[in-house]
Amino acid sequence: MSMPRQPGFDNPAGETLTEVELREPPLYRVILHNDDYTTMDFVVAILCGVFHKSQEDAVRIMSAVHEKGRGDCGVYPAEVAETKVSIVHGKARAAGFPLRCSLEDV
Repeated sequence: MSMPRQPGFDNPAGETLTEVELREPPLYRVILHNDDYTTMDFVVAILCGVFHKSQEDAVRIMSAVHEKGRGDCGVYPAEVAETKVSIVHGKARAAGFPLRCSLEDV
């Protein structure tokens, strides 16, 4: 019984019928922004819980947010970055904080 030929599979002679170019997905940097109301403890909790940072890294990033106005949380593929931004906003609103989180192209 003969199998139908499908693009992308080797034929019996060993020749590739179609080559597919694979590209890495675009990456985005997730950023927390400073405000006058969100507590430092809450920011550290977000960094540990949502971004899986160690306590030491979370405090370092929180300090950057406080002192420089923004702190980089990590670099992720688009869907992961968007999900993390959404989670941060949801947790912040539920706790009554105006914490802003955004993403930018890497």
